Amino acid sequence: MGTDRTPKIVGTAWGLLVLNTLGSTGAETIVPLPRSLIQSVTMGALVAAFALALAVNSRPRVRPSAFLFLLTLLLVPSVLSSAGLESGFGALFRCARLALFVGTLWLLSRWWDGGPAFVRHHIRMYFMVLCSVAAGLVVAPGTALPELYGGRLVGALWPLTPPQIGQYAAVITGLSVLLVLGRRTDRRGAALVAGPALVLLALTHTRTATLGLIAGLTVAIGSLVLTSAAARRFFGWAVLCAAVAAVGFGSALQAWFLRGQSQENFTSLTGRAKVWDALLAAPRTASERLFGVGLGDKSFGGLPIDNSWLAVYHEQGTAGVVLVAAMIIVLGGVALLRPPSLSRACALFLISYCAIASYTEAGLGDASPYLLHLAVAASLLAAPAAGTDRPASGEATALPAPGVPRRRVPRWARTTEVT
Repeated sequence: MGTDRTPKIVGTAWGLLVLNTLGSTGAETIVPLPRSLIQSVTMGALVAAFALALAVNSRPRVRPSAFLFLLTLLLVPSVLSSAGLESGFGALFRCARLALFVGTLWLLSRWWDGGPAFVRHHIRMYFMVLCSVAAGLVVAPGTALPELYGGRLVGALWPLTPPQIGQYAAVITGLSVLLVLGRRTDRRGAALVAGPALVLLALTHTRTATLGLIAGLTVAIGSLVLTSAAARRFFGWAVLCAAVAAVGFGSALQAWFLRGQSQENFTSLTGRAKVWDALLAAPRTASERLFGVGLGDKSFGGLPIDNSWLAVYHEQGTAGVVLVAAMIIVLGGVALLRPPSLSRACALFLISYCAIASYTEAGLGDASPYLLHLAVAASLLAAPAAGTDRPASGEATALPAPGVPRRRVPRWARTTEVT
């Protein structure tokens, strides 16, 4: 995947952020884990990530980032709404967690240079998570495919729900495919990652992750079609395989997609629409409409909201919705304005996936994997620091043509870092 110029401790800190966002609730595991223990591990991971980021960036130097600036502003409605304690003291705890999460991203932004370093960290960490899911499936298939979830794959070693597993599998599959098309990894290595991930995705029966993967890859590969022959070949083969699958396996695909649900249950998005209608119909004060009721567990009336925009509106109000929308628009706008490249394609994939998943999954307004996906996209869209004498990670150094003398740069004009 090219030379990784970031310190190894940066990858460790990123892995700890991934661990923090795995959550503390989910399916039953082989050995029941107390929720207090899981929360201690995840919160300890966040504190450790911040400490490592601060240690490797002891004299804090950060990269300008509109995404992180907007994410920092999101703390304002979060704190204002949580200060009223309408959601309990847990709201203030969640605000502190979000602040620590954002602070860690700021410290790590020093190494955002438009290269694939954080893509590699992302793939490695989520692949390790999926390996634990696969191990649980082998050790205890009955626990990993419980009747409670309709036989859908869950985490038997760590409490992970089918949508979580589907999300991780879809994201690393899409990124692996794009790295192959960009010649940043070999086909064998990508197949070892994407192959098992696709199998786990199929076992989760997660429609949102599947649609996000297809749509995200379509957007990302479409951005490379005019400049990459490999992307054109892949796109052609993908269309052909999709057509053959639709004709030969149409009934099986339809059964997988419906998951045995009734028409009423399917049209109401497994009951989500009822929760959404109740949330929008609930009376609110002017302050609650503007700033929300405070950070909570992304539920309403004891039921999960499962929609990022409504969850943000409920907890952080209209101000939060505007800021989250601005994050998506800014990242998408910057990506569309960049010339075709692998970094741009990976960023477009992640942005598209998060935008699609936001309809049936919550997380854009709080520390979550979705914010990590968008942070990776922001790292891919960051321009290399001005004045550096090295290329971005994975890019070749431009050499003068034969016979053309090298241009010497005066010693006083040489710089190594811009803060």
